Amino acid sequence: MYLKSGERFLLIGDSITDAGRREDPEELGFGYVRQLRDMLWTLCPTLDVDLVNRGIGGDTIRDLDARWEEDVIALKPDVLSISIGVNDVWRQLQEPTNPEEVPLDEFVATYRRLLTHTRERAECRLILCEATIIGETRDAPHNPVVDAYNSVVAGLADEFDALLAPMCAAFWRVIEANPARSWTSDGVHPLSNGHMVMAQTLYATLDGAV
Repeated sequence: MYLKSGERFLLIGDSITDAGRREDPEELGFGYVRQLRDMLWTLCPTLDVDLVNRGIGGDTIRDLDARWEEDVIALKPDVLSISIGVNDVWRQLQEPTNPEEVPLDEFVATYRRLLTHTRERAECRLILCEATIIGETRDAPHNPVVDAYNSVVAGLADEFDALLAPMCAAFWRVIEANPARSWTSDGVHPLSNGHMVMAQTLYATLDGAV
């Protein structure tokens, strides 16, 4: 297992990570972060890890940049999971053009700067998560753009010796196995089963690391 007892595991992202954490007395939210915690407790009962959720709904990579010092560096994580990109992508295809869209060149430059800063300021191991789907069909207009952003994320994982959690690939695997079943409430925000896809994918990523 990639995680060790006594470590702090911080997960940062957008609404998919957030999942109502401010309404949760444990501040984990009601999505994949909580489900991952429950999996760790069940499958690794002697592992004692401090999970910290720092998801905020609506965030893009720009928003992470604005709060990185407070929500990442100051909290001194041992392991950091980053899940971002959905909002960066879907705002590009809105009409009229949304000024909060984050084009690919800005996305990769900002992401790389945050990872470089983290390497310099925090001694933590990194997990980069693929952005998830925007529409539960391959031909939905946003998904080719999501693929382009995820190619960048995979490249950054190699560049920074980070683990890559294949979240998008995991969604397509279950969708293609049973197209009649829904995994999101609106094409983006996971239902409970969608959050479980993410939790299992992140657990497998952690468990496969030596």
